[in-house]
Amino acid sequence: MSKLSSIVGLITLLFFQINKPKKNNVFIDRGDLICEKYKNKVFCKALNFYKEKEYDSCYAYSTKALLSVRNKEEINYLNFIQGYSAYKKRFYKKALLNLHSISDDEENVLEKQILLGSVNLNLKKYNESINHYEKALKEEPETYRKKNIYHNIGLSYVHKKEYSKAKEYFSKELSLIEQKDTAAVIRTKMELANVYYEQYLDDDAIPLFKEAYNLAKSFSDLELKQNSARNMAVVEKNRKNYQKSVDYYMEYGRWKDSIWNRDKIWELTEKDKQLAVAQKQQEIVLQEEQLKRQAVVQKSLVIGASGLLVFLGFLGYFYRELRSKNRFITQQKEELNVANKTKDYLFSVVSHDLRSPINTIKRQHEKLKRQLKNKEYDAVSETTNNAIALTESTSHLLNNVLHWSLEQNNQLSFKAEEYPLKPLVEQAIYNFEEIAEAKNIALTTMLEATILVKADKESLKIVLRNLLDNALKYTGENGKIAIKTYNDSEEFSVIEIKDTGFGISEEKLAKIKGLEDLSIDKINRSEGVGLGMLLCQTLIKKNNGKLLIDSELEVGTTIRILLPNASA
Repeated sequence: MSKLSSIVGLITLLFFQINKPKKNNVFIDRGDLICEKYKNKVFCKALNFYKEKEYDSCYAYSTKALLSVRNKEEINYLNFIQGYSAYKKRFYKKALLNLHSISDDEENVLEKQILLGSVNLNLKKYNESINHYEKALKEEPETYRKKNIYHNIGLSYVHKKEYSKAKEYFSKELSLIEQKDTAAVIRTKMELANVYYEQYLDDDAIPLFKEAYNLAKSFSDLELKQNSARNMAVVEKNRKNYQKSVDYYMEYGRWKDSIWNRDKIWELTEKDKQLAVAQKQQEIVLQEEQLKRQAVVQKSLVIGASGLLVFLGFLGYFYRELRSKNRFITQQKEELNVANKTKDYLFSVVSHDLRSPINTIKRQHEKLKRQLKNKEYDAVSETTNNAIALTESTSHLLNNVLHWSLEQNNQLSFKAEEYPLKPLVEQAIYNFEEIAEAKNIALTTMLEATILVKADKESLKIVLRNLLDNALKYTGENGKIAIKTYNDSEEFSVIEIKDTGFGISEEKLAKIKGLEDLSIDKINRSEGVGLGMLLCQTLIKKNNGKLLIDSELEVGTTIRILLPNASA
């Protein structure tokens, strides 16, 4: 394993701190002046999305605006905010096209040079990145910008293997960091350690790695804890201290799980708070209704002597109230039955689908322990990779269980809004590109840039992840997967995923199509109906869309997602 592999995580971690906005942003003020001057509604809408950091929408609307504007001032500004949006979405080549389209006499040279340096760094064009960052330094940037520029120049020299220059710039960055900024101190010390480590100066590198690790242990940042533990694992592995390396890798895994659990716990806590508020409001309403009923009873006793007709009237009123309560109780009973059936089904999924992978993971760990004890080091890597693959598969199943549980209990947040379709699909595809490359599967796209749909972004991401995962899972090596989007009609747009995989039999395809109107209490797991496809059907239906599937054995499968277009 290359020593350089130990710093990969840090590059991504630090990179997005480069362009921290100023409180009084002159660039934003100039955009407001252009909006007021030319009264271009599409330009102003793109600017608002940029200010709100909604980069998907900013990217789409700036594309529309560039088709209509003619003056240089608007064109330059739109190219910059679209380039920045492309950079934030990791469309780096597109960002370069936008930035190189800006006139040389354009204002805000510092911001442009920093962004060009950042884009080239991600494209691994390290000489160009250094050149742009040095131009930015000539503009005399503020201390926080200068600190980040030094950091990224250092990273570029690390990749160029010019370690003395890398050390020089990381040292400059460290001199600007205040001691109370513990996070920045830890990150920079890890970068300096990596510079020494790449030169095989272990006596200089390892103390810095340990110092960063010890600082991170007493600091609250989970990502820093995770990366410092990973660095120590790599160091101990290269020193052939395999037991220590395994211990550090296990700690790294625990911090990684803690980060995931933290995000999920926060999400569930927010849902619980909302539920508690709703329940409290319901109690208040019930108390108010109870007081009203008591007042009615008291009044009825006062005027009861006025006659049998009044008495019968109140009797009718109480009868209606009783029927209303009975309906409420019946409704609660039905909801409780659905909740119990959902619970039983989820228990069935967990007990049925998790038993085998958990037992296999246990056997892999026992095998790993035995291999370490017997010093079978060549087999440790393969065993570890198998365990990781099983863990990722099990994690995918647990995510589906979690999302299904939240959806069934109306705790899955759902908000349909207008979104550009292309960035959503590209973001989902990005997470599967490495898997496709590993299986030698050709992954091609043909995505229209101007399509806007009305959907809930998060639930659509869940559907795309499930369908892309299935396509890759059931497509053999050297296969093909094509993804495209297009307008099907004035009412719907389509996401099409077509693979050359094993295909689905007619019998199983009929069962999958039957999921559209299938409820939880009618599922028969013995018939091979999966939770993932049920979840996809449920979420697409909730988005007012349709899921269409065509398949042929040994030929492949085509899945089309129909989503409602955004209103003009």
